[in-house]
Amino acid sequence: MTKTTMFPAGFLWGGAIAASQAEGGFDQGGRGMSTSDMVPYVNKKDYTDLSSQMSRSSEAIAEAMAHKSAKGYPKRYGIDFYNRYKEDIALFAELGFKTFRMSISWSRIFPTGMETEPNEEGLRYYDSVFDELNKYGIEPLVTMSHYDMPIHLSLEYGGWKSRKVIDLFVRYAETLLTRYKGKVKYWLTFNEINTTIIEPYTGGGLIMDRESNPREASYQAVHHQFVASALATKAARAIDPNVQVGCMLARMIHYPATSSPDDVLAAQFENQLNLLHTDVQVRGAYPPIAKRYFAENQINLVMEQGDEEILRQHTVDFISFSYYTSLVAAADPSKYGVTGGNLYSTIKNPNLPVTQWGWHLDPVGLRTTLKDMYDRYQVPLFIVENGLGAKDTLESDGSIQDDYRIDYMRQHIHQIGESILDGVDVMGYTVWGVIDIVSASTSEMSKRYGIIYVDQDDEGNGTLNRSKKKSFDWYKNLIATNGASLN
Repeated sequence: MTKTTMFPAGFLWGGAIAASQAEGGFDQGGRGMSTSDMVPYVNKKDYTDLSSQMSRSSEAIAEAMAHKSAKGYPKRYGIDFYNRYKEDIALFAELGFKTFRMSISWSRIFPTGMETEPNEEGLRYYDSVFDELNKYGIEPLVTMSHYDMPIHLSLEYGGWKSRKVIDLFVRYAETLLTRYKGKVKYWLTFNEINTTIIEPYTGGGLIMDRESNPREASYQAVHHQFVASALATKAARAIDPNVQVGCMLARMIHYPATSSPDDVLAAQFENQLNLLHTDVQVRGAYPPIAKRYFAENQINLVMEQGDEEILRQHTVDFISFSYYTSLVAAADPSKYGVTGGNLYSTIKNPNLPVTQWGWHLDPVGLRTTLKDMYDRYQVPLFIVENGLGAKDTLESDGSIQDDYRIDYMRQHIHQIGESILDGVDVMGYTVWGVIDIVSASTSEMSKRYGIIYVDQDDEGNGTLNRSKKKSFDWYKNLIATNGASLN
């Protein structure tokens, strides 16, 4: 009997990375310094508050700018995808990828963000990457801004808090859309756009010791990103009607801690705040809850005349999102213990195990998320980040027996299939990060997500040699059978 599959023909299987975590080559090809270049690796024992480690003060940025080498700043060297992309793409082709999610470094195209003409060497580099993907029939899925912008724009304007950055981003977006017309079909504007609220420097280039009202500054920055995204979407449709443009959300689904109506209300509110970002980009307007929330939190959002029309007219074609874990909300969180995640902490869910980094393991939550979002928006959905960060053990024979990662992927992908049977339109799935890369939140290598191992440690030592983990062959077989091997 032939195994059946829950996944439709043309389902986009693949993997994902980000330029700021993989590319390296910070001093090659005319690239300028970026916000991610300013974040050093600090051993966990030397800090207690991750958000303060991810944020950058004016003093910390000045210190990083004075440090001219890559040593101690892992995102400056990544895993050298800049020079090894052909080797890596050949491995993706061996996996049978239909798509590969990557990002473009803004500062590689406009080194300070202020230039009127782009850096041709940077443009040629991405031409080469797209040509290599095309050689193997792999569709690029490209993020324009993935936790990465020219540091000059943070220092000069305060990052996305300034409206002046909108025009600079639109020029950047138009440059990409024009140059890569016919080479890139799927675009995302901003990675995990809601991260600008959670971690304003990472998501929006804000230097928080300059801000008297950090929350207001963060929402102002996100508003400017909304407008910029809508204008980039408008440009995409004018330049190439064949492209599709999506938004990208870090989906943080909240469950109520109990069946108490107050806890249910608390969870509903957290979900509304999370989905505010997709409401704006898919429905074209801020949701009703925003007005009260802004008023009660002293957030005086400045909207220029015409902003609401721009948001309404230029909505996205699809929603992409990351899903790693679920969270718990309560009217009185002090009653409960807390488990620590990377960008956020949450009340412990007694029904779920946790990872080495304190994230709840909740595959069924992905199905719930998919059904919730499709019921709400009725547009195609794309899971563009999902994976397990873990400490892998290199065996004496060089192998990595990461059955825990296979189990994680199997359970989550099964729930995607179930959601498709439920009637949800799911475009594809790209595992994060297909190859070991520098962690966005902690700048470490030892928190590994890849199904391809990279020989590099937290201090940047190693050969950079690539090798296949056990999960490599498992995922290769899954793609070859279009998901039927799950059964």
